[in-house]
Amino acid sequence: MDEAWLAGMIASTLRMSTPLIFCALAGLLSERSGVVDIGLEGKMLFAAFAAGAAGASWGSLPLALLMAMLVAMALSWMHGLACVSHQGDQVVSGVAINIIAAGLTAVLGIAWYAQGGQTPPVGEGVRITPLAPHLENALSAMPWGGKIIGVGLLGHDGLVYLALVLVPCIWWLLFRTRFGLRLRAVGENPQMVDAAGVSVIRLRYNALTLNGMLCGLAGSYLVLAQSANFSQNMTAGRGFMALAALIFGRWHPVSALWACLLFGFLDAVAIRLQGVKFPGIGEVPVQVIQALPYVLTVVLLAGFIGRAVAPQALGKPYLKER
Repeated sequence: MDEAWLAGMIASTLRMSTPLIFCALAGLLSERSGVVDIGLEGKMLFAAFAAGAAGASWGSLPLALLMAMLVAMALSWMHGLACVSHQGDQVVSGVAINIIAAGLTAVLGIAWYAQGGQTPPVGEGVRITPLAPHLENALSAMPWGGKIIGVGLLGHDGLVYLALVLVPCIWWLLFRTRFGLRLRAVGENPQMVDAAGVSVIRLRYNALTLNGMLCGLAGSYLVLAQSANFSQNMTAGRGFMALAALIFGRWHPVSALWACLLFGFLDAVAIRLQGVKFPGIGEVPVQVIQALPYVLTVVLLAGFIGRAVAPQALGKPYLKER
């Protein structure tokens, strides 16, 4: 196997997996607290629009990241207002967020920039660039394994490594801290948590706040690292893929990471196979190749959703007894 090809596949897999990892961790925190989050797709999409608009208008990377996280957090709080404070249907609220994000980003993009729903390209100073390009080039010149280490593992920007670092951090938060114990207890038995004198509503809003921050990072990565601007529906179902990875990973951060890497690998394969001719078959239509990650998403959900045990209170509104 060609070393350069393998290095490119590793690099592409990590890049394609990064928004999925952020989004899956966001859904993990929300659903571990007992709040179903179908709106991951909409929050990531609106965060991408906010990052693109802020980056193009103000030319500042910190402001673009901040706006993306604030917009996603606002949508998470809106979801909490409907479902946590007023005991609304969590699935309906999540679907509403997806619809609002898909429609409003297109309308605002057309009204503000008149470019068919797109934002102008962000400047080079706003783009997220690799952390150590000189180290990448130096290691790539090594005769054995240099390209795999330099290009495949070390040729990435800070958000890629942040997503990977957050996986053990979220694991530690959930399973080694008092906050995590309470959060998991809220998702399993909110009555017991309330009887212990801990606010169920506050814990769920805390989880939704962290959820919004991570969705903001996922959306901003699409614009500031992968593409140069926002385009309509650019998330392309990644929020639902992250939700599938979360379920496939049985609501555990490490298992969800492997599922996200699998989906990212399939995305990378789909990109590499475009235009490739197979012996006896010829060139496979692009649409078939691009559908591979989504087909696997459906297959995994159909095969594993019955085996995955969700938190006991997931999707059940909590009404404090008086």
